[in-house]
Amino acid sequence: MANQTQILEHKQILQKINRIAYQIYEDHHQEEEIIMAGIASNGYLFAKLLKEKLEEISTGIQIKLIELKIDKKNPIDSEIELGIQSDELEAKSIILVDDVLNSGKTLIYGMQAFLKAPLKKLSVAVLVNRSHKRFPVNANYVGMSLATTLKEHIEVSFTKENDYSAYLS
Repeated sequence: MANQTQILEHKQILQKINRIAYQIYEDHHQEEEIIMAGIASNGYLFAKLLKEKLEEISTGIQIKLIELKIDKKNPIDSEIELGIQSDELEAKSIILVDDVLNSGKTLIYGMQAFLKAPLKKLSVAVLVNRSHKRFPVNANYVGMSLATTLKEHIEVSFTKENDYSAYLS
């Protein structure tokens, strides 16, 4: 893409992951188990990195990583795939994870998968929070907030192990 501006480089993303992991640990230190639900594909990769950091800093908390698959273009007419049975969610703390919170559409439809079970708590973690919400979704854990225009796009890359990055175009 032309006119890309790097907004986060590898070291900064690692710092954001570290900070968010500590915030999650502070809020959930009394839990026996946390379920990290990453929205496919980048949200899942971000959730995996958060899980690894949480396991490094926490003691005694089981962290289960699951992938939530949703058709981002057509969430209403598509089925949400969740790698866990709804009875396994009962009385659990869930953290729904995505790379970018844009309009809130993907996250709000993703939350539907968890509303069929009596949860203990549902939180949202994102790496980049934009200011164009059309749905009432707020992130509890945010790496960076960025005001953008509607025409701008944020792309996060976790593909190279030692070269994570986020670009605005």
